[in-house]
Amino acid sequence: MRKTQSNNKMRFEAPVNALARWNPDMKAVAKASDTTFNVYSEIGETWDGTGITPDKVAAFLEKADGKDVTVNINSPGGNFFDGLAIHTMLSEHEGSVTVNVVALAASAASMIAMAGDTILIAESGLIMVHNAWSYTVGNRHDFAEAAQILEKFDASMAKLYVAKTGISNKEILAMMDAETWLDGTEAVAHGFASGILGDKEVVENKTDAPYNAALRQVDVSLAKAGVPRSERRDLLKKITSATPSAGSNPETATPSAGQDKQIEVLSALLKTIKGE
Repeated sequence: MRKTQSNNKMRFEAPVNALARWNPDMKAVAKASDTTFNVYSEIGETWDGTGITPDKVAAFLEKADGKDVTVNINSPGGNFFDGLAIHTMLSEHEGSVTVNVVALAASAASMIAMAGDTILIAESGLIMVHNAWSYTVGNRHDFAEAAQILEKFDASMAKLYVAKTGISNKEILAMMDAETWLDGTEAVAHGFASGILGDKEVVENKTDAPYNAALRQVDVSLAKAGVPRSERRDLLKKITSATPSAGSNPETATPSAGQDKQIEVLSALLKTIKGE
């Protein structure tokens, strides 16, 4: 988990309620290309290496070489600084940027979405805006400092939303205070999106759905129990790497069998966490 430059006792990650509502199996139908970038994970470094970081986006934009690009988003959010950095990169890109919110753009991911020249969202998609969310450890002075820093972060996020939507700063801050969830129709009505993405443009990857659902449930349960992201990341990495296949011979075991074994392990862990 990254430490902030302002306070090394503050840690940013995707909010628990966004993780709980996130379906990572929702994807854009269009295939990836040199001008398409998929934001299908948390923002920032993650336990499995799939996290969306500024370095990855920078490499993509360099390869795009000023051409028009498309950014597909389905993410629960994550690291504030990474989200802000990515927003800046996309905003400064020479070509036009089309953002497709195929399912969820929450927290830091909503900041990234606001960089689009055109923002399309699935009718069943969601954009969530809220105040900067982090874990803080330390004494009362650390918490007081963290509150002041978070207030500045909220102001920075509000500016992005105001610039895109035309809504007053006061109203945007109120929406952030209330943790506002907007579906496709509402997002367009409030100016967070410019149009609705066609149903045929979004598909659910049902092959990996059971495994991803089990993995997500364990991660959410651990987060609700107060386990820091770094510890959850290490634990989940150990679990998945420890069960690569169902058989003793990895050369003969099938991927689906290995995944079934991982689901079994994750389900058992989830029951332990819940005390069942």
